[in-house]
Amino acid sequence: METRELSVVAGSFVGFQFLFSVASPRLSLAVATGYKQLPPTKLTEWNSRLVSTVHALIVGLFCLYILWFDDAVNANPVWGDPNLVKLNVAITCGYLLYDLFLLACNWSTMGDSFFVCHHLAALYAYGYVLTRGVLPYFANFRLISELSTPFVNQRWFYEVLKYPRSHRMVVLNGVAMAVVFFAVRIAVMPSYWASVFATFGTPEFERLGLGAQVAWITSCIALDVLNTIWMYKIARGCYKVLTGRGGRKVKADADEKHANNHTD
Repeated sequence: METRELSVVAGSFVGFQFLFSVASPRLSLAVATGYKQLPPTKLTEWNSRLVSTVHALIVGLFCLYILWFDDAVNANPVWGDPNLVKLNVAITCGYLLYDLFLLACNWSTMGDSFFVCHHLAALYAYGYVLTRGVLPYFANFRLISELSTPFVNQRWFYEVLKYPRSHRMVVLNGVAMAVVFFAVRIAVMPSYWASVFATFGTPEFERLGLGAQVAWITSCIALDVLNTIWMYKIARGCYKVLTGRGGRKVKADADEKHANNHTD
């Protein structure tokens, strides 16, 4: 890994930690009237989710820029020039390390082995991009899924502030969440896998080696299975709200668990 990428990872870690500890509490006190009434555990998760939203917007929009304007990556998705993609991936790696640190410090209230496994697996996969510069197009494409995270977090904000599910803003956010989630995680699957299959048997694919090939394909399959399951649950919840069948009560286990919604 080059010095530039290491610096971005470290800077990202420090920046997100500063946002969590200093900027988020001050901003939330200024704009959210119910923030200071929340219990300490909810305050921690509130700040965590705000950091998650900031991270998602940064890497999601950067991802779109690369997809639209980085001709080198688009021309050779396996071995194209990875410079911009490495920056985006380094930001995400810094965020993952920050979130692992946050989980460790608040394990009794926020600890979740699923997210630890997810983060470690993501760091392992992104390590190939940062150290070998491989699969820049596919690594970047996966980060487009982060664009759904702000809507998921906003749903939690409304819930913890005790907005009724019939409130107009809650309904609009729920519909937007379902639409965006489908667009960036489900609708893109055919295009993504068509690009994957197009590389099979090519010299570029063979150069990857078995380790990178297995890590790439298996992680993609696992993520898409999870995305499909989550899409089903989101669509079902959205349908209940739109048809008036959703009550005020929510499942405690789903809302009490810490979620950074980093499912790229």
